[in-house]
Amino acid sequence: MINHLSLGIFLAGFSSAIPSLAQNQQPASTPPLFAAIPHETEAQKANFPPQLINELEAIKTAALADDYAYRQLEHLTENIGARPSGSPQAKAAVAYVAAELRKLGLDVQLEETKVPHWVRGAETAQLVEYPEQAPDATQKIVLTALGGSPSTGAEGITADVVVVNNFDELSALDREKVAGKIVLFNEIFDKQKSAGGMAFAAYGEAVRYRGSGPRAAADLGAVAALVRSVGDADFRLPHTGLSYPAGIPAGAVTAEDAELIAHLAAQGKVRMRLILTPQKLPDETSYNVIADLKGSEHPEQIVVVSGHLDSWDLGTGAIDDGAGVVIAMETAEIFQKLHLRPRRTLRVIAWMDEENGGAGAQTYNKEHAAEFPSHVAAIESDSGAAHPLGFEIKMSPQAIDLLRPALNVLQSIGANALRPNPSSPGADISGMAESGVPALGVMQDGRTYFHYHHTAADTLDKVLPSELRENAAAMAVVAYAIASTKDPLPR
Repeated sequence: MINHLSLGIFLAGFSSAIPSLAQNQQPASTPPLFAAIPHETEAQKANFPPQLINELEAIKTAALADDYAYRQLEHLTENIGARPSGSPQAKAAVAYVAAELRKLGLDVQLEETKVPHWVRGAETAQLVEYPEQAPDATQKIVLTALGGSPSTGAEGITADVVVVNNFDELSALDREKVAGKIVLFNEIFDKQKSAGGMAFAAYGEAVRYRGSGPRAAADLGAVAALVRSVGDADFRLPHTGLSYPAGIPAGAVTAEDAELIAHLAAQGKVRMRLILTPQKLPDETSYNVIADLKGSEHPEQIVVVSGHLDSWDLGTGAIDDGAGVVIAMETAEIFQKLHLRPRRTLRVIAWMDEENGGAGAQTYNKEHAAEFPSHVAAIESDSGAAHPLGFEIKMSPQAIDLLRPALNVLQSIGANALRPNPSSPGADISGMAESGVPALGVMQDGRTYFHYHHTAADTLDKVLPSELRENAAAMAVVAYAIASTKDPLPR
């Protein structure tokens, strides 16, 4: 998760849009969170007859007993592995997912898109000078390059380090205090906020330094920029992610090493030797995988379920976002297994290049914009694989009211909350959301998500099969409800 599209969501919206439930107040008719339905309206009764409710219950029961999604995730993460855009693994993943969806009987197309191909190289850093240094000693710094970073060259850069805690501190420095130096942004991830259920708000506050810090440092003449890793677990794991192009090498150091450098810099001069040798290779041709289960009455009306197929290269992309792809696949699998055909077309999309620029979503928006009036809803999962709490949404109060009976079906697994997101509940569906398509993002328990997000620890063992089944149930129930009601969701 987090490309140029989603950086905009997080930098401009997420930290302010979802800072707390109290600050998320909506008009009385659209509360930020709701669970039970006090009184069914006539529209709800007409759109959710007993047969549809029974079908939704059957979908939930089947999903909670189905290991299809986990088996698909095993293959994506362990047999194929990390799937950075432009890589051979991303190509293999496209072919695999397309083949699996064809096995389910869906109409599959590969939508061509040009994607960046950035590859990681050597990544080393040492403190070569610091206060009260032992003779002939250096200190190793654990770090990783940020996506899109240029190279230092094989010989590396040796320069003094300037530590700032925020953009205001950097702006207060004269240019001569920054020019020719390495700037470290020591912005601290708010662990208390994250532990209290506000992980994405904490992320939104800290990730802007990864996104824009290198450019701000370059504007003052810095030769490289480092950021404190954007995560809430101190396992000496560096967190990668995309940074806006700045023309200078950029990396993320672990929280522990950021603290070390800051402490030493408070005592006196700190000098670092930094080697980062990533390469920007020519763009590659890749594909969004798009698979349709045609609707029985209104095949021209489309309900999208989706996740992004690409991942960063440090781990194997299990929680970000193999999990989202496979629960979208299982949504179709459950419908087929139960011989259920909704009124409207279910469209499964495995997006390409969410992490490194959003090329896949941009291509889809361009190619399908004329069809957005007939897109009834778009659902995305890109917040991990932990227990689902419900959905983040961008939709009208009338759509919320219509959807409430479906949420009641999910009450037994605790996945029935709705929380408004005025920006977009998913990076890849943001174009549709901006066009007025009702948009939903599966809202997972995020308390441990940023322990592993964009690190080498984003691996299959972090996914509990039982929680993945709950996520599949949540997506499948809501998708079938939206695709099967007599009336489409109002805009």
